[in-house]
Amino acid sequence: MGFSPLDMGCLGAAGALEEAPLRAFPSWRGPVLTTLLLFLFLYGYGSMKYVLFPYLAFGQNHFYQLPLETVNQTLPAVAMVTLALVYLPGLLAAGLQLSRGTKYRRFPSWLDCWLGSRKQLGLLSFLCAGLHGIYSMCLSIRRAAQYSLLNAAYRQVRAEIPNSWVEEKVWRSDLYLSSGILGFGVLCVLALTSLPSVGNTLNWREFTFVQSGLGYAALTLTVMHTLFFGWDMAFSPGSYSFYLPPMFVLALVLPCVVLVGRLLLALPCLACRLTKIRRGWETKRPRTDQEVGITNGVVADG
Repeated sequence: MGFSPLDMGCLGAAGALEEAPLRAFPSWRGPVLTTLLLFLFLYGYGSMKYVLFPYLAFGQNHFYQLPLETVNQTLPAVAMVTLALVYLPGLLAAGLQLSRGTKYRRFPSWLDCWLGSRKQLGLLSFLCAGLHGIYSMCLSIRRAAQYSLLNAAYRQVRAEIPNSWVEEKVWRSDLYLSSGILGFGVLCVLALTSLPSVGNTLNWREFTFVQSGLGYAALTLTVMHTLFFGWDMAFSPGSYSFYLPPMFVLALVLPCVVLVGRLLLALPCLACRLTKIRRGWETKRPRTDQEVGITNGVVADG
């Protein structure tokens, strides 16, 4: 009939195999739960810092920001942290291979599961970035933005300021918008290549370049987008009201750690050793029976 047989174990495994087609998104549960918890944490953090605490301390009513503005602050932070979670397990795996001096030892189960969920995390990051773009376009048409614009124009007229042009703010807005658009464009390419119909047309080198090279480029652009957005707020004492840092500062920690780790692995002393290990080179040491079995399996499959 043209089918390839696959040994799935003894007859006792038939029950689990029969239930497999009835499972709903088994590989998406962990990534969706992680993204949802991350969103709830950052949304709660932003709600307390920018809405609840000003109301309790000064009586300022900013609850109108909860449906749109606070969500729009949370989405890019979630997208950036989730994208960093896509590439962090690869760095951990490379570190384990360097410390072990071989590629034939299995990764821990938690790391293996994390590596298998990178595609789902990347698509969820793309979803949050897309929603952030839509929310950002809607900011200027909401009623609160119109009122703020009219109030600013009225204050400028009363102060008799003929020109409100600020060169630093102009450069800041153009740079962070440009880097954000470029980052979202690269994320679109990553999302398209994750489709089986597109990914199957690429060879291994092309797929690795897109998912790894362009992936780190997207992460770098998103970090630049955030840095350009907050280059004057990160060091302002007023941004740390109630002794809490701005949300974008929290979101930058993990992506910056990932980028620094990637730069360290790009050093020649580590990159050359890692390349040799992934090509089959091993340090001179006695191997366990499990490693010998993995090696034999790889040789037989090759």
